Amino acid sequence: MEITPKRTEKILRELDTFLSKNDYDSAEDHLLSGLDVAVKEDDISLQIPILNELMGLYRKMGKREEALAATESALDLTLGTPWGNQVGAATTYLNSATVYKAFGMAERSIPLFEKAKKIYESSLAPGDGRLGGLYNNMALALVDLGRFKEAKELYHAALEAVKNIPTSPLESAITYLNMASAAEAELGLTEGEEEITERLNTAKVLLDGYRNRDGYYAFVCEKCASVFTYYGMFLYGSELSERARKIYEGA
Repeated sequence: MEITPKRTEKILRELDTFLSKNDYDSAEDHLLSGLDVAVKEDDISLQIPILNELMGLYRKMGKREEALAATESALDLTLGTPWGNQVGAATTYLNSATVYKAFGMAERSIPLFEKAKKIYESSLAPGDGRLGGLYNNMALALVDLGRFKEAKELYHAALEAVKNIPTSPLESAITYLNMASAAEAELGLTEGEEEITERLNTAKVLLDGYRNRDGYYAFVCEKCASVFTYYGMFLYGSELSERARKIYEGA
């Protein structure tokens, strides 16, 4: 039998082939098959990464009950364990918090974001891109709770955290769109119009200037398209969706 790290890498590598084609149904079947094996063998170190991937997949698919079930299972395997304060555990806390936020439970997400933040900030280098993801997702939850000052601080921290990583333009574009949504939530569309427009235009420049048009670029375009459409930039939203479609079809 393969050692667990190799088994995990194999599962995640095969998962990437489905995600690069936007084939969520096959990705789900693949992960559930791997989880079934891990549970039967009582291999917790394999169950946790699979559950983390399932959380994200179900969130993208809008499968609330499945996402929450995967979240509870992952937390049960992580909280109070010897590895509960390690970086891997922080990733589980972050993913779990993101699920709670996505399904309208922002208040419940904050303690988990805070646990992840404490571990990441004490364990990761200042320029580690994972910090950007944490700050962005935590800020989104804070906006939902009307804690705008804290959210703004985290968005600026996110931009700083990703400025030197290869995908910095994409991560930054997402952050600027999040900042546009935060401005609307705090100020409204009318009073926040100038800031919203500035954030949208900055994100557009970053997306258009990025040259590595791979599966991740397609994912980001797809994610950003609906935001531009929401703010009335219909043609650009359609253009981003079309970019994503062509990349997925060519994968």
